[in-house]
Amino acid sequence: MKNRIRVARAEVRMTQQQLADATGVSRQTINAIESGKFVPSTLLALKIAATFGLSVEDIFSLEDGD
Repeated sequence: MKNRIRVARAEVRMTQQQLADATGVSRQTINAIESGKFVPSTLLALKIAATFGLSVEDIFSLEDGD
């Protein structure tokens, strides 16, 4: 799964820690999601998207083979 979290954070000048605080997870979790090492739950994906005022599809997309 690909994601645009890093780009979305940069657009609003938000740190990983700020996003973590807003979504109720650790900064390490945000880092793992951004780097593709962890796939978030549906609930967390919705929270991340809502934080940026975007849809889940605007943040996450499937890669070939997913």
